[in-house]
Amino acid sequence: MTLSAGDARATRLVSVRDVSATESVVEVYSTAMNKVVVNQVLHPPGRPGGPTVYMLPGLGGGEDGISWINNGGARGFFAGKRVTAVFPVGGRASMFTDWQNDDPVLGRNKWRTYLTRELPAIIDRTFHTNGVNAITGVSMSGGPALAIAESAPRLYRAVASYSSCPGTTDPVGLGAVTAVVTRGGGNVLNMWGLPGSPAWTANDPIVNAPKLRGKAIFLSAASGIPGPIDGGPRETFGELVGGGQIEAYTRACTTNMSNRLHALGIPHSFSARPQGSHSWGLFAADLRASWPVIGTAIGA
Repeated sequence: MTLSAGDARATRLVSVRDVSATESVVEVYSTAMNKVVVNQVLHPPGRPGGPTVYMLPGLGGGEDGISWINNGGARGFFAGKRVTAVFPVGGRASMFTDWQNDDPVLGRNKWRTYLTRELPAIIDRTFHTNGVNAITGVSMSGGPALAIAESAPRLYRAVASYSSCPGTTDPVGLGAVTAVVTRGGGNVLNMWGLPGSPAWTANDPIVNAPKLRGKAIFLSAASGIPGPIDGGPRETFGELVGGGQIEAYTRACTTNMSNRLHALGIPHSFSARPQGSHSWGLFAADLRASWPVIGTAIGA
């Protein structure tokens, strides 16, 4: 839902609809993007408070129905946990960053502002959460999750990147970012301007890795060789060309991120599985693997 300029007002809670005792749909008006953003929220019964984890979707922004809740087993995973999990819906091919210009296809994207200055305060008020946060990203959004954590050092205590390509300025990262935005129909020049400009560097999690010091960090990427972890026969044997190539690409990117953190002496966990393609079976397994790092850091 997009509002006209005359309807613009301060960021605010629009509505809360309880789907069950542990699941709600929250609509938030974003001043930065001048539209209402839908957020799915999993929470303990009675909303008793505690920490929050923000989980960003992949390329389709969850608008395509592909999400942690629908595909990644999030309901079962968070059941019984003392944590509120927030899943914003939107941001297709946006890299979850603040774009310099509105895009004719992708519209106005100010997702970093939304995830650092707008949404968290509303979640804290609505669900009585305690302001202790983590942020995670999968596929397209893994690198942006790292960049958001770097940009808001006091807001996010822990961060995870699952099967993503964190870099934006090295040749591999530049190619990945351009491919994501182009696949969504957007013009990458509207995001950070010409490649090589300061904005591309400012949004590169690898370049800005020193800003992650002191945070709990989890990285994951598999080899791209399909295996049982991917799920059923189609995922295990049928994704060598598509999901396998994508995952192998993310492995190279994530290795670059891990190497940079090692060089800086910044502790982190890196799950580098010998099998796994770019599948929800892999993502769900890495969410489980990350929880001792992420959950412990936020007290969940």
